[in-house]
Amino acid sequence: MTTAPPEDQHRLLAVQDVDIRIQQLEHKKRNLPVLERIAELDGQLSDLSSSLVQSRTRASDLRRELTKAEGDVEQVRTRAARDQSRLDSGQVGAKDAQALMSELETLGRRQEALEEVELEVMERLEAHTASLQSVETAHAELEAARTAAVAERDAETAEIDRSLEVAQADRARAVEGIDAPLLALYDKVRVKTGGRGVVALKGSFLEGLNLNLAPAEVAEITAAAPETVVRLEDHGHIVVRGDF
Repeated sequence: MTTAPPEDQHRLLAVQDVDIRIQQLEHKKRNLPVLERIAELDGQLSDLSSSLVQSRTRASDLRRELTKAEGDVEQVRTRAARDQSRLDSGQVGAKDAQALMSELETLGRRQEALEEVELEVMERLEAHTASLQSVETAHAELEAARTAAVAERDAETAEIDRSLEVAQADRARAVEGIDAPLLALYDKVRVKTGGRGVVALKGSFLEGLNLNLAPAEVAEITAAAPETVVRLEDHGHIVVRGDF
């Protein structure tokens, strides 16, 4: 049966207190409310970023479409201006003049149709630009919110890390000089049980587990030699007896 100095067994209670404090700090660090908020913002940003890319692509397509429409109109205007200039010069024959006037009528109708197309594209681009600006504003607001949330997370994490440094230093002092096999057993049990390696027996009550032992169990534990490391059968917790 494992043995260790009774005073070292008692000191495990102080080590346990520090370990609980460390465990609580680490849990707090992993479960900061701001972390959930950042995750939500990341999801929203991901969705909105896709919409933003699509919207910007659509705006680019419309601008190219408008440029083409403007070019088509300008091309017809240039052709009409050239024909009108030839007609106004008086240097063309009657037949050519008739042909030019006919072409000018055709170009006029063509220009009117192209200008309608140009106007329609301009209206679509204007409407889409307003929509794009709305998406960009929403995206910028989400990015600002995420930046603020990350700053909040970093500040809270830094504060917890400082507390953890203090707690780790406290643990180093608490375990100094404790019987090495006893400490190793305590750490093994603590890992196995998810955080608790030692409990204190006061009367029939096990502090830390909030359990009452049967009289026969109490008698068996208290009858063990002080240097004997007594452990519970269920999970192997080390039981510290005596004065606290």
